[in-house]
Amino acid sequence: MTGSDLVMRLAVLDIGSNAAHLRITDVTAGHPPLPVATLKRQIRLAEEISREGVIGRAAIDRLTEAVGEAVAVAAHHRVHRLLPFATSAVRDAANREPILAEIQAATGVRVGYLDAVQEARLTFLAVRHWYGWSAGPILLADIGGGSMELAYGTGETPELALSLPLGAGRLTRHRLPDPDRVKKKHRRRLREHVESVLARSVGDMSARHRIGQATAVATSRTFYQLARLCGAPKAKAGPHATRELRRDDLREAIELLAGRTPAQRAQLPGVSAPRARQILAGAIVADATLAALNLPRVRICPWALREGILLDQLHHSARRTRHLAAIQSQSA
Repeated sequence: MTGSDLVMRLAVLDIGSNAAHLRITDVTAGHPPLPVATLKRQIRLAEEISREGVIGRAAIDRLTEAVGEAVAVAAHHRVHRLLPFATSAVRDAANREPILAEIQAATGVRVGYLDAVQEARLTFLAVRHWYGWSAGPILLADIGGGSMELAYGTGETPELALSLPLGAGRLTRHRLPDPDRVKKKHRRRLREHVESVLARSVGDMSARHRIGQATAVATSRTFYQLARLCGAPKAKAGPHATRELRRDDLREAIELLAGRTPAQRAQLPGVSAPRARQILAGAIVADATLAALNLPRVRICPWALREGILLDQLHHSARRTRHLAAIQSQSA
């Protein structure tokens, strides 16, 4: 059996601001990841992060329980490796290390965390593999709960990666005093803040790279749900259905979301209840970002960080296999 024939069963546990999502996949060199099983649990960390950045007790308990359940599911499916990682909500928490220690004591698993540049690099890798070389240069935007990542590159890894404190959850907590009834003045101030942050970063990106010639791509649930709200195909149409988000439609969506409570937003096409509170802030960030980059639309890519981690692991495994084969051939 050659290295290209080897199948690895990997489990990626992605701990975000709203949910812990386990995806178990069989990966083989030269083939797309083959889904085996998934598990998603709402942990709602964003709801219980204090102004000082401390995650509250109830959220820690939900997180620990979700990790324990994910470990059991991974064991049931006999995965070769479990890759648990936390994104900005845990990574940036003031009590991050006690949380990670508590999870390890309760479940036996040490949850790691990626820095923002690693997140951007791995997400970019997934997007490149989805669209291929024919896409040319790629400009990527990814709105998370705590941060937004921007990346640009002509290869498999980005030449430039930025992480900005423009996550939808973070801005909702800190910039919208009453998410149930958002006043116009708070929307205006939020927009001004987002534009100010973007102006300090996007100008340098535009000066150094030909982003106007790039294929503009967006990932993350925020972009996906906004695209669905603006008329993109439903999930049942499959991952290969063409989905995009137009800025002209996004402006109308902001007005639609602003006039509704989170409960009412959750009744709109594509908007999930866990993200209904923060989707307005996410829409404002998306619109301001497209404006700052002078983009009329972005494609919505179904692959993102989890797939990037799987691909990265497969690349590392293939390199190790080739290295061992070379050693064996030399000693034969």
